[in-house]
Amino acid sequence: MSGLRIGACRRGARLTVRINGRPVTAFAGETIFAVLVAEGIRALRHSPAGVTPGARGGFCGMGVCQECRVTVDGLPDQRACMLLVRDGMEIATDAR
Repeated sequence: MSGLRIGACRRGARLTVRINGRPVTAFAGETIFAVLVAEGIRALRHSPAGVTPGARGGFCGMGVCQECRVTVDGLPDQRACMLLVRDGMEIATDAR
């Protein structure tokens, strides 16, 4: 776990999720996007073909922009800012 989480904050139960195959500590009540940010992961996917190339990441944090799409437990295009983590969740980004 990186040092990007706020220290004096109440947290839910400690969980383990896998991000791009790597086990990561998360806490109940956190969104996938919060865990990604806390781990220093900013680039979540690449621009689609025909668009200016580059890495893409979360923008609005409330599900509108859909820039934070990741694959969760094999289901593609899940909005990381809208889903809460659960123990054992497998998360994959396109921007590995």
